[in-house]
Amino acid sequence: AHGLPLMGIGDWNDGMSRIGREGKGESVWMGFFLFTILNRWIPLCRTRGEDVRVRNYTAYRDELLVAINDAGWDGEWYRRAYFDDGTPLGSKLNSECTIDSISQSWSVLSGAGDAEHSRIAMNSLDKYLVRRDTGLIQLLDPPFDKSPMNPGYIKGYVPGVRENGGQYTHAAIWATMAFAKMGDSKKAWELLELINPVNHGLSAESITTYKTEPYVVAADVYAKAPHTGRGGWTWYTGSASWLYRLMLESLLGLNRQGNTLSFTPCIPETWPSYSMSYRFGETTYQINVVQTLLDDAKTIASMTITLDDIKQNDSVLTLTDDQQEHKVEVNIYRLGNRAESISS
Repeated sequence: AHGLPLMGIGDWNDGMSRIGREGKGESVWMGFFLFTILNRWIPLCRTRGEDVRVRNYTAYRDELLVAINDAGWDGEWYRRAYFDDGTPLGSKLNSECTIDSISQSWSVLSGAGDAEHSRIAMNSLDKYLVRRDTGLIQLLDPPFDKSPMNPGYIKGYVPGVRENGGQYTHAAIWATMAFAKMGDSKKAWELLELINPVNHGLSAESITTYKTEPYVVAADVYAKAPHTGRGGWTWYTGSASWLYRLMLESLLGLNRQGNTLSFTPCIPETWPSYSMSYRFGETTYQINVVQTLLDDAKTIASMTITLDDIKQNDSVLTLTDDQQEHKVEVNIYRLGNRAESISS
């Protein structure tokens, strides 16, 4: 009815199993996700000469973009879904699940959100879902409890536990990725500190609260007394691989496509440099990234790359598996609070 994908009996959040069970409920988040998939799928169809699919997918993607930013926008954040009867979820009209994290983060990660709306939405995520006092990032708030809404078996969880208003680490990582994609390194690294399991085991008191292993990723962290800060479902979550991608790709900025590497670091201003050893087949690339802060970033190229002391013409590094060791220097230049150059 709103031009959004059907929710069915659950999308990413399978606990929302009754929102679209009659075949009419719609998912705003799925709109962002599907937009992302189509943007990756259309070029593939084009290389295969599937022109009809290219036209159909492109037309639908463009319609979806309009629907997301029309029916999906709630004024201060993006809604989460619509029930079969057209009632919105993740809206200021709701007394429970007023705001849901993943619609906000995926408005950024997909690139489908209106830029200003996404900025406002991520500020709302930070305001309402980031719990700095207890060191966690809620999936949604307030939890489902006493309202007449019946979104599905998610409501069977105790409020503040797992998907029902606790930290669902998978989504917390997406939120951190979104801040990194926006270029907000300060916020991205702050949120990483909150979700890094190591930081839940820095003292006897924190270990007593967390009650689980601080050396693996927990699928969830409880957000309501008397269990606030307690971890759950360790050793059993895809969030571990997402956390690895957050640190390696979103923050350190290392991204591989085929036989090329690109660099989009989102690091603190206090970092002068960092290094990585990257293996491609039987070839090792020793990579050193140096950050320089400037008053005016327009006075110099934003990035330069040298391979074995030879300056590269492109902003990407072409990889060759020649069983040799190579030295790579990546210099990034950014506006910062300090004008002086920083060297390693």
